[in-house]
Amino acid sequence: MKRPKIFIACDTDKISEVKRIIAQTRTKKLDIGYKFGLEFFYARGGREFISKIKGKKIFLDLKLNDIPATCSKSLMSLKDLKNINYITLHANAGEETIKAVIKVAKKINSKLKILLVTVLTSISNSSIKKIGYTIPLSKLIKKQTLLAKSCGCHGIVCAGTDLKAIKKIFKGEIVTPGIRLKGDSVGDQKRVMGPKEAFKNGSTALVMGRSIIKGSIKNNISRLIKQLK
Repeated sequence: MKRPKIFIACDTDKISEVKRIIAQTRTKKLDIGYKFGLEFFYARGGREFISKIKGKKIFLDLKLNDIPATCSKSLMSLKDLKNINYITLHANAGEETIKAVIKVAKKINSKLKILLVTVLTSISNSSIKKIGYTIPLSKLIKKQTLLAKSCGCHGIVCAGTDLKAIKKIFKGEIVTPGIRLKGDSVGDQKRVMGPKEAFKNGSTALVMGRSIIKGSIKNNISRLIKQLK
């Protein structure tokens, strides 16, 4: 039986905190990787620290979202980071940018997987309307998933509430953020789900931040393992 794949979100700007997170999330019962977003990547020494991590799955969550040339060159500037396994690109960047990024990724690192971000877990149906979309979230996410499929993305990032619909049309990796352990606050998230339910509904990997890194990390890892049974 495969160990559940969990990416721990290292949402901090402190290298010392990331070291603590990595040290205290070691377990043979889970397939643990680490997700680094803008907060840590932009922090002083963050990029250099990431480049030196060995023997861990690394998920660089930059959500690239710009014209084809800018996103392609941005990815090219990361070619020295040979230890990166995943990098995110936002669906809003469009078909031309997505294809351009995938093309560059193949050149700089054959093992690098491009994950297309759909709608953020902090956005609701009412929020999407204020942005200017005239179709419901479910239809928008379906269109984004089909775009990921046609462009050749290795995977997508979507909320747990979208999993059942997406699983029917997308066969690549499906990474799910907005995961909360039972009893934990949802914070600024609108579309959340528990870990066991997310895997049951079709997720291939989870991204977990606050439910793991706030408070006792070792205790939270134990809670996660129990809730996955």
